[in-house]
Amino acid sequence: MRPPVTPRERSTPEPTPARDGANSSGSGPETASQSSSPSSSESSSPAHEPVTDLSDLPPAWSGRGVLAWPGVPLLVALALWAYAMRHTDVSRLDDYGLVSALHPAFWAGLAVLTTGFWFTVRDARRPAAWSAAYVLGLLVMERATQAVLYPTPLYAWAWKHEAVIDHLLTAGGLQTADQVGDMAVYDQWPGFFAAQAALQRLLGVDSAAMFMAWWPLASSLMLLLPLLLIYRTFTEDRRLIWTAVWLFYVANWVGQDYFSPQSVAYALHVGVLAVVLRRFGRSAVRRGRPRQAVWTVVITVMIVAIVISHQLTPGMLVVCLLALCLSRRYRDWVPVVTTVVIFLAWCLTAALPFLSAAMPDMIRSIGDVGANVETGYGATPTGTGAIATSWAARLLSGSVLLLAAVGVLRQRVLRHRAWPLLLVAAAPLPMFAASSYGSEMIFRVLLFMLPGAAFFAAAALLPKVRTLAADAAAQEAGNRQAGGPSKARRWGIGTWVPLVALLGGTLVFVPAYSGKDRINYFPPQEVSLVRQLFDQAPDGSLVVAANRNYPDAYASYWSVDHYWFLDDARSHVDRIVRSPAATLARDMAGVERPGRAYFLLTQGQLANSEMNGQLDEAQLDRIRKSVAASPRFRLVAENSAGWLYVLKQSEGAER
Repeated sequence: MRPPVTPRERSTPEPTPARDGANSSGSGPETASQSSSPSSSESSSPAHEPVTDLSDLPPAWSGRGVLAWPGVPLLVALALWAYAMRHTDVSRLDDYGLVSALHPAFWAGLAVLTTGFWFTVRDARRPAAWSAAYVLGLLVMERATQAVLYPTPLYAWAWKHEAVIDHLLTAGGLQTADQVGDMAVYDQWPGFFAAQAALQRLLGVDSAAMFMAWWPLASSLMLLLPLLLIYRTFTEDRRLIWTAVWLFYVANWVGQDYFSPQSVAYALHVGVLAVVLRRFGRSAVRRGRPRQAVWTVVITVMIVAIVISHQLTPGMLVVCLLALCLSRRYRDWVPVVTTVVIFLAWCLTAALPFLSAAMPDMIRSIGDVGANVETGYGATPTGTGAIATSWAARLLSGSVLLLAAVGVLRQRVLRHRAWPLLLVAAAPLPMFAASSYGSEMIFRVLLFMLPGAAFFAAAALLPKVRTLAADAAAQEAGNRQAGGPSKARRWGIGTWVPLVALLGGTLVFVPAYSGKDRINYFPPQEVSLVRQLFDQAPDGSLVVAANRNYPDAYASYWSVDHYWFLDDARSHVDRIVRSPAATLARDMAGVERPGRAYFLLTQGQLANSEMNGQLDEAQLDRIRKSVAASPRFRLVAENSAGWLYVLKQSEGAER
C-alpha cells in the first residue's frame, strides 16, 4: 500500500492511482480512474479521480488521553457481560423475552463496548486488530448470550432440523413423499443435513442438539471473512470497513443464523459474491486470465453446496449476479451462467418431485406482493411485548436502510466507486413479486440486501470522501477545514451523532433478535415431556397438538403422524373451542393398533398461540381442562411445562 499522500503531493491536481489494495494487486475491480458512474458514465466512461481514503483524514476529535488503552473498554464490557450472565434468570420469561430478563450489567456492557469501538475505529493510530477484537466482542455478547443462558437449544425449527439429521442417519438414504410426506422436501435438498450427519459422527455425539445452541455464533463468524473481502474491494479505509461489519451484524436480527440450511447457504452466497467482486472484474480478468479457471472452480464448488442445501438462496444469488452484469466492470457471464446451469440441473433432477407438486402454487404467487406483508389469524403479533418486539425490528431495519440511502446520496465518490455493491444491495427487491415464501420473503429480502446496505450506512456515519484533486484544490483555496489533528473539533457533532446512532442500533438489536424468546425457548421440563411421548409412542401413532412450537415436534416423523389443529380452518378451530374433548376425540379416532392417539399441550404452544394472535391462554386452558375431565382421555404425564394425554383405545375404536 502506498504511504499517505503528503500535502506537497496533494497540491498536484494530476490523478494518481487509487489506494485500494485489491486494485493495486490486480485482484479486484478496475481502479477509480478506470471505473464509471452508474448513469451516463457507463456509456461515456469518463475517468474518476482517485479518492482520499478516510484514513488520510484526521479524526473528528482530538486529545492525547482519549482511549490511550483501547483494550480497557473491551475488557470492561466483557466483564460486565460475564457478570450479567451469572445474574440473569430465564426460568420465567414474559412477553418481552430475554429483554426484561437480562441483568442491567448486560446493557451497560453493550453500551461500553459500542462506545469503545467507535472511538477506537475512528482513531487512525490504532491497529485494525483492535477493531476486529471489538467486533468479536460484539458477536460474543449478542450471539453467545442465549447459548450461555438457556440450558436447551432455541427454535422449534432447529429441533426440526435435528430430527431430519436423525432420520438421515437412521434411514441411511433419501426418501420420497410417499414415505415421509411433506418432509421429503428436506431429502431433496440434503446438503446441509448430510454435512451435519457427517460432523455428528466425526464428533462422536448422539445428537446435533449437543452443539446447535452455539450455531448462531458459528454461522456469524463464517460471514466475517467474506464481508471483509467485499468491503476491502471498494475501500482500504479500515474505519469504513469495520463500521460496515459492525452495522451488518447489528442489523442482522432476522434470525436466519440458527441451526439451519439457510445459515450456511447465506454464508456461501456472500462468499461467492466476494470472489466475483474481487476476481471477476474486467481489470482482474485482463491481468490474470489463467487464474480465472481456478476461481471459477472455487465458486462452482460453493454454488453446488448452495444449490443442494437450500431452495431460495440460489435464486437470490442469480439475481445478484445478474445485477452485477449491469455494471461495465463485471460484465462477465461465467458466474451467472454457472449458477443458472447448476440450479436448473438440480431442479430438474433431485428436486423435481417437490417442484412438480409445488409449482402451481408458486406460479399463482408470482406478483402477489401483498402476501409478503399480510397479517391475519396466526400471523399478527398480540400483546405489548410482541408488538414492541415487532416495532423494534422494523425500526432497526428502517434506520439502517435510511442511513444507507443517506450514505449513497452523501458520498458521491463512494457511490460511483462502489456502484456494483449498490447493485447487489438492490438486486433482491424484485423477489418480493416472485414468491411469498410462506409470508417470509420480506425478511429474506432484508437479509440479502444487508451486506451492501451496511456498507453505505457506515459511509453515512463517517467523514465525507474526497478525491485527491478536489482535496488539493480545497487546500489551495484555503477552504480545507481538516488540515490535521490540531484543527479538528474536539468533541464535535461528527463524533457524537454517529455514536448515538450506532449505540441505538446496537441496543435495539437485542429486543429485535431476542424479544420472542418466550416462544423460542423450551425449558428442560418441556424437552423431557416431549421425549417421554416419543419414547413410548408406537409406530403408526398420532400426536395432536395446538401448533408445532415445541421441541422434537418432528421426532420420528417417518413413523408417527402429527396434527396441529391451529393450522386447520378457523371454523374447525372454533368447533374445538366450543366442544374441545368431543371434537378432538373425533379428530383422533381411527388410529389403528398398535398405534395410539396422543394429545400434547406445552408451554411453547401456549406462548406461540397467544403471542401470534391465535387462541389466548384462557381458551387453551379451557381446552386442556375439557380433555382432562373427559372419560375418553387418560393423563399419561405432566410437569411444569405441559401435559400429555392419550385417547383411550376402546373409545377410539368405538368412534
